[in-house]
Amino acid sequence: MIPGFQSFMLPILMLLSNKKEHSLKQIIETLANDFKLTEEEKSEMLPSGTQEVFKNRVGWATTYLKKAGLISSPKRAFFVITEEGMTALKSNPEKIDIAFLKNYPSFR
Repeated sequence: MIPGFQSFMLPILMLLSNKKEHSLKQIIETLANDFKLTEEEKSEMLPSGTQEVFKNRVGWATTYLKKAGLISSPKRAFFVITEEGMTALKSNPEKIDIAFLKNYPSFR
C-alpha cells in the first residue's frame, strides 16, 4: 500500500540533507526503493488516470516542504534543502507532517 504524502516529507528532507540538487525523478526512485514499493504500486493510477498515485503523493510532499521553506526548487523538477530545512532536521523530528509545517509562517 502506498503511504500518504505526509509519510514522504521526512525521507525527502533526509535525502536532500547532503545539500546537493536532486531531481524529482531521483527522489521518486529513491523513495520507491526505501518504501519497497512493488511495480504494481508504482504504476497504480489516480482515479482520473492522469498520473501515478505514488508520483502524485511525492509531488504533494515536495510542494508542502517548499511552501514551508524547508526545500527550494532552483529549476523545474529539481530540489535542494534550505538552511531552514537543515535546522528542522537537526531537531531530529520523529516525523514531518502538516502539523509540523504549521510552525513555519511561510506555510501558514
